[in-house]
Amino acid sequence: MPYSRAELAARNNAAWCDAVCRAHGVAGEFHDGLWLNRHPVPRFYPNVVTLSNQDGLAQIRALSADLPGSWSIKDSFSSLNLAPLGFRSLFEAMWLWRAPSRPLQSPVVSGLRWTCIQGTSELMEWETAWNEDPTQQPSAGQPPLFLPALLADPEILFIGAYQDHRLVAGAIANHTDGVVGLSNVFVPAGDPGPFWAGCVAMVHERFPGLPLVGYESRPESAIAQQIGFELLQPLKVWIRQG
Repeated sequence: MPYSRAELAARNNAAWCDAVCRAHGVAGEFHDGLWLNRHPVPRFYPNVVTLSNQDGLAQIRALSADLPGSWSIKDSFSSLNLAPLGFRSLFEAMWLWRAPSRPLQSPVVSGLRWTCIQGTSELMEWETAWNEDPTQQPSAGQPPLFLPALLADPEILFIGAYQDHRLVAGAIANHTDGVVGLSNVFVPAGDPGPFWAGCVAMVHERFPGLPLVGYESRPESAIAQQIGFELLQPLKVWIRQG
């Protein structure tokens, strides 16, 4: 059965969550209607991603009984009421889709060196820039989130843009089921559109002819629209405090 565009986006995102968890040694499980992880997961990542509108409340209820502490659920179709299970809405966003034939609507910034992150030290520098705090190395405080094992996967791409030897923008791309997910985008606040366009151009160079998917809240979803992304439908992330 062919998947809808929103389902492809949700499945791609679940595959990325699973890749990050596997790199940390806590693999998840794919079921018919959802991806779930029965273990504490890396920060910012959910324990559940729903993959369809199929009712997964029974599995979520069972996981709720077994998993202590704080954890979250990505309700990919904004169709669940998880308040009775002790969850509250953390944020809402929109799934995105960009056809490969769409021309870039924003010019790529000149004077930058766009590259694929390849080594451990580059990855640490990338994560520091992504954290938006150049003085906060991943080893100081929180442990690294993005581990070198991810660099060995040919379906995953860490993108970086350097200006005068300083990393100023970047994103992550992951390829699944004929689509490429674009996530963890960070760009300068002053003129974000051209930097987003540069990330998209890098993805098309590595994975030509494939649509891009992802999700963003405002104002990032509006920026994505400016460079050719379509809004598909809303999603919601729920969190339960331990």
